[in-house]
Amino acid sequence: MTERMHTVQAKSLLTRWNAMNVYRGCTHGCIYCDSRSSCYQFTHSFEDIEVKQNAPELLERTLRSRQKRTMISTGSMSDPYQPCEQTLRLTRQCLRIIEKYGFGAAVLTKSDRVLEDLPLLRRIHDGAKAVVQISLTCADDSLSRLIEPCVCPTSRRAEVLLEMKRAGIPTVVWMTPILPFLTDTRENVNRILDMCFRTKVRGIVCFQMGLTLRNGSREYYYRQLNRLFPGLVARYERTFGLVQEVESLNSPDLMSLFHERCAKEGVLHTPEDCFEFTGTLSSELQQLNMFD
Repeated sequence: MTERMHTVQAKSLLTRWNAMNVYRGCTHGCIYCDSRSSCYQFTHSFEDIEVKQNAPELLERTLRSRQKRTMISTGSMSDPYQPCEQTLRLTRQCLRIIEKYGFGAAVLTKSDRVLEDLPLLRRIHDGAKAVVQISLTCADDSLSRLIEPCVCPTSRRAEVLLEMKRAGIPTVVWMTPILPFLTDTRENVNRILDMCFRTKVRGIVCFQMGLTLRNGSREYYYRQLNRLFPGLVARYERTFGLVQEVESLNSPDLMSLFHERCAKEGVLHTPEDCFEFTGTLSSELQQLNMFD
C-alpha cells in the first residue's frame, strides 16, 4: 500500500488519559480496523497519514511542567510505527523525551519496527516502566497476510514478544478483534494463547470474541470481505443484521476457553486488570497490590 503523508502543527498531544497519537491514519490495511469509523471524524483519507510534526515539542512542554510521573501510552488510534516512522522518527523522539523526564511508556503496535527502539525502551523500563503491547488476531500467517496485508505476519509479531521477554520488558497482547466465520475457532484461539504463554506475556486484552462494525468501518470491511471471501457478507447480514457490536456465535465457548487457560497460566485476562498494569507505574502498582 502506497503511503501518503501530510503534516500539521497540532495544538495538543496528550489526552486526559495520558495517551498520544503522533500519527493519525494508518497504512497497515487491516480490513477490520475500527479507527476507520466515521465517528472519529477523519477529514482526510485514512491512508493519508496525518503527521503531527510538532509532537515532540508539545510532549516536552507538557512533561517538563508535571510534578507527578505517569505512564504515557501510544497506539490506541493509529500505530506509532507506521512506515514513515522509519524516516521521521517522531515516535522515537517522543520516547526519548519520556525517558528524559522519567515517565513510563506503554506502546501498542503491530509492527516489528518497535525492535529498533528496544534499547530506548529498555532504558525507560530501567528508570520507570515500559510495556510493549502487540496485537495478535490470527494465528495462521496465510490468513493474517490477507486480513492484515501491509504489516508483519503473526509469527513475526510473536518473535517481537520473545525479543521483549529476553530484554526484560513486560508485554501485553491484544487478542482482538476475532472475526466471525474466519478466526473464531478454538484452534485459532488456542494457537494465539500458546504464543502468548510461550513468550510469557503479562496480560491479554480480549473484550469479546467478535468485532465492532460502525459506520465507515463496516463499509470498508464488507468491501474487503467481498473481494477476499465472496459470499461471506451475505452470511454476516443474515446472522448479525446491522448491530455495531458483532459477537461470534462461538463466543461463550471461546471466552470460557480464554479465561480458563489464562487463569491456569497466571496471565491477566480482564481488560480492567490489563489496563491497570499498562497504565500504572511499577511503584504505584506495588502499593496498590499491598491493599488487595
